[in-house]
Amino acid sequence: MARRSDVQQDPRIAGDPDPYPLEGFDPASAGRAAAPRRRGWSGGGGRWLVWTGRVIVWALIVVIVVNGVRAIFERSLEGDGVPAPAAGTATSGFPTTQAAAFANQFAAVYLNYDAANPQQRAERLRAFLPEGADDQFGWNGYGRMSAGAFQFAGIEVADDHNARVTVTYQSGGSRGLLSVPVYYDNGRFVVSAQPALLPAPGPAGLPQLPDPDRDSATEAELRPQLEGFFKAYATGNQVDLQRYVASGVTVNGFGGDFTLAELKDVVVPPGGTDSRKVTAVVVWAVASGDQVAQASPAQDPAAEPAGLEQAYQLTIEKQGGKWFVRDIQGASRSVG
Repeated sequence: MARRSDVQQDPRIAGDPDPYPLEGFDPASAGRAAAPRRRGWSGGGGRWLVWTGRVIVWALIVVIVVNGVRAIFERSLEGDGVPAPAAGTATSGFPTTQAAAFANQFAAVYLNYDAANPQQRAERLRAFLPEGADDQFGWNGYGRMSAGAFQFAGIEVADDHNARVTVTYQSGGSRGLLSVPVYYDNGRFVVSAQPALLPAPGPAGLPQLPDPDRDSATEAELRPQLEGFFKAYATGNQVDLQRYVASGVTVNGFGGDFTLAELKDVVVPPGGTDSRKVTAVVVWAVASGDQVAQASPAQDPAAEPAGLEQAYQLTIEKQGGKWFVRDIQGASRSVG
C-alpha cells in the first residue's frame, strides 16, 4: 500500500506539466523521498529543449508576420498605381535624346519633296534608311510638299533597340505629327519601318473673360506718361528712361531696334492710390536693314515697316504726385 501511495503522489503521473517544479519544493521536508528526485536534473535538460523549441516557434511566427505585412504593403502600392520596380528594365539603355534628334532630321527630309528634283530627296534619305529600302521610301515621285518647324513631341520605347518617336511639323497653314519607328544598335540609328502621318490636336478652347473694370480718370492721366516711356523704351536711352521710371530702378530698352508707332490702349483697374498694375497695348514699327537704308520707301507693302501689336503689364507707383514705372513684363490673363 505504501508503494501505491508513493506512485500516486508522483507529479509526473499526476499530469503536472512541469515534472519537477522548483517553486514550493523543500528537500528537508521531503526526507528520503527527495533522493529519487535528484534524477530530476535530466528533467532540467527537458526544460531547456522546451524553451529552445519555443524560441524557434516564435522566430518562425515573426518571419511569417513580417512577410505577410510586406506583401500587403506591396499590394497596396500596386493598387494605387505605383508598380513595384522591375529588375533589369529593358528600356533603360535606349538613348532617347539621340533618337529624337535622328527622327527630327529624318522628318525634315521625308516631308519635303518636289517632283522637279526627286533625286535630291533620295540622296538625303539614304542616311536614314536600312539597306535595300526604296530610295524614295514610299513617295511616288509626283507633287510637291514643303514642311518646317520640326519639333520633338514624344517617344515610346519598346526595348533597348526599338522605339517610336513623334515629331511635330507645320506645312502651310496646317500642323501635323509624324510617327517615326527607329532601331538603335551600337551608337547608330535607322528608320525601321514606314512612318505615319497623324493629325495634330487643334487649339485649346480659350474661355471668354468679362470686360475688366477700368479707372478712366487714371488712364487719361497715365497715357502721356506711358507714351513717353515707350518711346524711350524703344531707343534704350537711359537718360530719357530715368524720367519715367521709379527712383532706384533701371530698365533696359531695345536700343533702337523698334520705334513706337502707337500706344493703342491703356487699361487701369480700380485700386490703390500709390501703386497699380497697368496693361498697355502698343504697336511697334519694325524695319529691316534694307528698309532703313532706303531714303524713300517704295509703295510696295513689303517695303513698308512692319507693325507688331504687343501687350505689356507695368507696375507703376506714385512718387511726388506723379506716376513712374517700377517694372515691365509681358501681359498675361489673370483668370480663365
